[in-house]
This record gives sequence, structure tokens and C-alpha cells, in this order.
Amino acid sequence: MANVGYVRVSTVEQNEGRQVAALKPHSIDKWYIDKCSGKDTDRPQFKAMLDYIREGDTVFVEDFSRLSRSVADLLKILESCKHKKIRLVSLKENTDTSTPT
Repeated sequence: MANVGYVRVSTVEQNEGRQVAALKPHSIDKWYIDKCSGKDTDRPQFKAMLDYIREGDTVFVEDFSRLSRSVADLLKILESCKHKKIRLVSLKENTDTSTPT
């Protein structure tokens, strides 16, 4: 079981340091960092992360907007994680899919 960190900034000029610092206390084993728009799910590191994660892994994000900019895509991602039995934790929204809330 791995702790996976996913970080995304919208442009190559933006700094991902704030998000990385927020996730570090969670003992991240594997990092995926994209520097591109979140308007769709066609992002190289996002795809690599989805290929990597296995049942029992936990994906940490600073907030849901790092995963997706649309509710429809976010719901698909959440459903995919649920199907794969992947725990998803969003720090900003204080959400952990392994809990009832």
C-alpha cells in the first residue's frame, strides 16, 4: 500500500512548492506532478498515476481542483478510485473517501 501525492499547477511558470509542502507530512511514497491545465484528464502525470495506483493505495491532493476543473470529471475520477478500492484524501476539503463523510 502506497501513499501517492498528486500535484498540479496550471503553467510551467507556476511553483508547485506550496502543494508539495502541504502533502509532505503524509509520508508520500510516490509523487506525480503536472504543470498543465486541469480542464481535462489528458495530463501525462495524472495518467501515469492512474496506471500506478493499486487497491489499498491512498492518493493525496491538496484540493479537488488539482484533480479536475469540472464536477463531471471529478465524479468520474472518484468513481474510478472507488472501483479500484483506492482511498482519496483532499486536504482542503477535509475529505477522505475511506470514511462515511
